[in-house]
Amino acid sequence: MDINDYRVRIDQIDTELLSLLEERMRVAEGIAQYKKENSIPITDAIREREVIEEITDESSPDLAYYNRVLFTTLMEMSKDHQAKVIDQETQIAEDIKEALKNSPKDFPERPLVACQGVEGAYSQEACGRIFKMPKIMFMKNFRGVFAAINGGLCQYGILPIENSTAGSVNQVYDLMMEYNFHIVKSIKVKINHSLLSNKGAAKESIRDIYSHPQALAQCDEYIKKMPMVTVHVCENTAEAAKMVAESGRTDVAAIASSENRDLYGLEVIEEAIQDNDNNYTRFICITKDLEIFPGANRTSLMLVTNHKPGSLYQVLARFNAMGINIIKLESRPIPSTDFEFMFYFDIDESVYSDNFIRMINQLNLNCREFIYLGSYIEL
Repeated sequence: MDINDYRVRIDQIDTELLSLLEERMRVAEGIAQYKKENSIPITDAIREREVIEEITDESSPDLAYYNRVLFTTLMEMSKDHQAKVIDQETQIAEDIKEALKNSPKDFPERPLVACQGVEGAYSQEACGRIFKMPKIMFMKNFRGVFAAINGGLCQYGILPIENSTAGSVNQVYDLMMEYNFHIVKSIKVKINHSLLSNKGAAKESIRDIYSHPQALAQCDEYIKKMPMVTVHVCENTAEAAKMVAESGRTDVAAIASSENRDLYGLEVIEEAIQDNDNNYTRFICITKDLEIFPGANRTSLMLVTNHKPGSLYQVLARFNAMGINIIKLESRPIPSTDFEFMFYFDIDESVYSDNFIRMINQLNLNCREFIYLGSYIEL
């Protein structure tokens, strides 16, 4: 047989497979109807495990792995199709539809917004780009932003979530698990760090540098070239600039935005000192009540899977079966647990699509805990 003969045979097999797959899915529709009439859950973990074990036993040793992957995917597709047939909506799906109906059509222009830090913080810049005329209240730390919204002191808050150089802001991820809130918009801000000090200071005379841990990480190579310097951590880059100004010393400096020069009467010793010029921080705008504004095409979720092998794979297989693109996947350990993790997802899917509501309705099938963080546009 030459290559064309093999291809003809493959095409014949694929035609047979297609026919059998459609027959299998039609049978699954009947199973779904039976489960609906008898109040039986769609997922039957014991049955699934028995099927996979039987498939493995009946497979040729060199093909057992491929068959397990194939039939695991088939079962995810079957459950997805059954859920669509049954068409049972979860409370989260109902809340989302209600939010789509009742949320304002236009993004607010002049709300009260909580930002972490002091005047001149990067979060203030992000806030000014998200809202046209915001009224800003500054909080000492990230927890303060969450607490301000949770306590009703303000409607919105701005928080950094990740940086293209230094990675995720882990403290914010951890606070996500603690507070109930929703994301309504996100924005990427170009970050340019400067070395700032009081008038008369010179780079060679600097002995102490103050800044936020993320900024210090983003300028790591620059700092390494100053071996006589001691690094000090602050809650915010603008706060670091303010501390340096108030010290009056010429042997201390802050790593912060150059905009802090005029705010605090400082001098720029050197500009653009970040290690990577392609340095962006992604900020999220959060609120307590669920709001979904027009055009939302990105969604953030947090999931806790069952603590057993293959649990995350089952979730990923479900996304794959529905053709949903995952654009970010992050894991964070859950405090006070034995090696259990919360998984953070960003997905690229319009909130108006049928696929989106199907996904929301079905994620509970493979998750021990499911938190919907919101759907929004990223600027």
